[in-house]
Amino acid sequence: MARTRTALGLVPILATPFTDAGELDLPSLRSLVEFQLASGVDGVAVFGMASEGFALTADERAVILREVRHVVGDSLPIVAGVNGTSTVVAVEQARQAADRGADQLMVLPPFLAKPNQQQLLDFFGDVARATEATVMVQDAPGVTGVPIDVNTLAALGRLPGITSVKVEAPPTPLKVAAVTGTAGDLAVLGGLNAASLIEEYDNGSVGTMPACEFSDLLRGILDDMAAGRRAEARGAFGRLLPLIHIGMRPGQAWAVHKEVLRRRGIIVSGRVRLPAQELEPVTSRALDEILAELRLPAGQQVLA
Repeated sequence: MARTRTALGLVPILATPFTDAGELDLPSLRSLVEFQLASGVDGVAVFGMASEGFALTADERAVILREVRHVVGDSLPIVAGVNGTSTVVAVEQARQAADRGADQLMVLPPFLAKPNQQQLLDFFGDVARATEATVMVQDAPGVTGVPIDVNTLAALGRLPGITSVKVEAPPTPLKVAAVTGTAGDLAVLGGLNAASLIEEYDNGSVGTMPACEFSDLLRGILDDMAAGRRAEARGAFGRLLPLIHIGMRPGQAWAVHKEVLRRRGIIVSGRVRLPAQELEPVTSRALDEILAELRLPAGQQVLA
């Protein structure tokens, strides 16, 4: 079976823009993807945690993949989240995503009935065999309650089609170091909104998958790191940290991402879907202050 691409580098998780009435906003989605391209990303991801993937119908997923692929073309890999709560459901989602243009599948373990480590091997192996898309294991025990130990990840890395892991098990730099030292067959990317970006790269990460509202700033930080300008990278990263941290606020994260995108002129509405929460006054005031200090430029694709 011929395998498709593995996403590395800066691969933001796209928000899913909705209208004020709660419907998909395709012009804003196209504008958002254009902003990522202008920012110099290395790939884009849909249906992740930051995408409100839990609140999207199968029909909406099909439309989103079609639109994102149309804007991206063949220039960059597209990663699609898979969050089925059993093997059969995950395989169904994987096949649908691959058939509609996803290059890689970011797969959560099943999390309602908690699997053991052998069941994880069986589950991810079955999903990887189901399509020609490569598989990224999403190691996110804070969300799923399912730990994936380093030895299991090493075994997964030896299975055909499983090419990478997104580490979101805190403290992520320690897990990144352990995985790169043990599971050398896997490319390791960081998550958790790039909160430990520099340490993750120091310990072997080859990519990061944050939210999508500050991709242009992260591109500069990654470029400084690659060029050996560590002081510049650390300074810029330190200035960005308050926005990164507020974008991880439980219940509020999705509204924070979208409000920043709205204020930058990239999407029209900050609307989220239940169970995501709208911005409340405490978070809104804090975000006002952070954005006033950062003075983010308007997006490259400002909506009329």
